[in-house]
Amino acid sequence: MGDDSVNLPPGFRFRPTDEELVVHFLYRKASLLPCHPDVIPDLDLYPYDPWELDGKALQGGNQWYFFSRRTPNRVSTNGYWKSVGVDEPIVSNGGKKVGVKKYLVFYVGGEEPDDGIKTNWIMQEYRLLDCGSSSSRSSKRKGATKLDSSKWVLCRVYERNSGSQGGFGDDDDDDSVELSCLDEVFLSLDDLDEISLPN
Repeated sequence: MGDDSVNLPPGFRFRPTDEELVVHFLYRKASLLPCHPDVIPDLDLYPYDPWELDGKALQGGNQWYFFSRRTPNRVSTNGYWKSVGVDEPIVSNGGKKVGVKKYLVFYVGGEEPDDGIKTNWIMQEYRLLDCGSSSSRSSKRKGATKLDSSKWVLCRVYERNSGSQGGFGDDDDDDSVELSCLDEVFLSLDDLDEISLPN
């Protein structure tokens, strides 16, 4: 499931915040509730290398989103995902902790866990809090949240530019302007005085 199956009008981009990913997508998935629009596919990540996600996961810009079953085995055909740093809490606007984000880096090759070569591929793995801490009307009705909340994660995968500065948290959650390919071509030209850019 790639962008072809998502019928969004031109100009609309899929750029959810961490809170939106957890509350509006992952929580509904784990609670077995319908999600409208149902755009994020289920994908068993670990047979795939990150560069193989195009056309299989929902693409939002240069990022890929998908649901996956939570598993300790993060080994793909050509490498493995290694956890880095500490888990980061996801807090709602009301100040309530709603989930956790884990950062992983993809390593190519290596038979042993630390033998691989580090790449620029990053995964942010979002998970809900443990079963006892999330509650809803649906969980009281069917017990769905308690049954499924620890089984699902929502993943955002992207390739970090080697020239980017900052830590893992400096991804796309800021209010910076995203340049199109045409903008980047114009900005790469040596003589910008001869080009009139729109205001």
